Amino acid sequence: MSVCPLPGPTAGAVTLPMGWRLIAHDAVDSTNAVARALITKGAAEEGTVVWAREQTGGRGRQGRVWHSPPGNLYHSYVLRPDVPLAEAARLSFGAALAVAEALEALCPIADPRCKWPNDIVCHGGKVAGMLMETVSAASGPPWLVLGIGVNLKTAPITGALFPALAMEDLGCPVGLEDLLSGIAQRLAYWLAKWRQDGFAPVRAAWLERALGVGKPVEVRLGPHRTQRGIFQGLDEAGCLVLAEEDGMVRLISAGDVFFPPQEGA
Repeated sequence: MSVCPLPGPTAGAVTLPMGWRLIAHDAVDSTNAVARALITKGAAEEGTVVWAREQTGGRGRQGRVWHSPPGNLYHSYVLRPDVPLAEAARLSFGAALAVAEALEALCPIADPRCKWPNDIVCHGGKVAGMLMETVSAASGPPWLVLGIGVNLKTAPITGALFPALAMEDLGCPVGLEDLLSGIAQRLAYWLAKWRQDGFAPVRAAWLERALGVGKPVEVRLGPHRTQRGIFQGLDEAGCLVLAEEDGMVRLISAGDVFFPPQEGA
């Protein structure tokens, strides 16, 4: 195991999988941006983890602002799976499992659930999200930068599409170093599992933790496009399987999922 002590009066130690390395900062624009810059400079290798205690320009999916005050976990992983990009994108499901499993180990009452495509929800509130980006290489397969943010101390009120929640709102104080270590260890496990056995075991484990399978959902595909139906699961490519009222089954590769109130609820 690789143990990296961090400076500062409140810092502990982060334990990473063998061969991985940690680069820690007090504050950066975004950990994804730092990771991309390392790749561009030729200073990154698979298993590089960039961690910052604060981000001044954090981003979520579709260019949304990810508010990043001190106290929450902001970090990015450099990965380089030697597969086509469409297949590599499915690693986000393994990353979601890693976050959910690490949170559950530290706070069993959180009951973390995976919300398609790449969020973690606890008791109705979004606790974590991620952003996966590609960086082209001069030769060989492209790099992946996987950014993960987890609300530990605070869940900023930002008018987000889905309500946010922090672990402390659940009465679960979670240490930054403990959670980072846990996510890294579980991510390494799912990365190895995916490389050895493909997407099938990742998909099966994700579905066991999935939020809303078998229930009505709304999938917003854009400002004026919404699809409604029953969330039936994932296909072999990671697309959401939506059964519509007219009997048509639609596969959705990107969108925002919402759960309409149930009658009598």
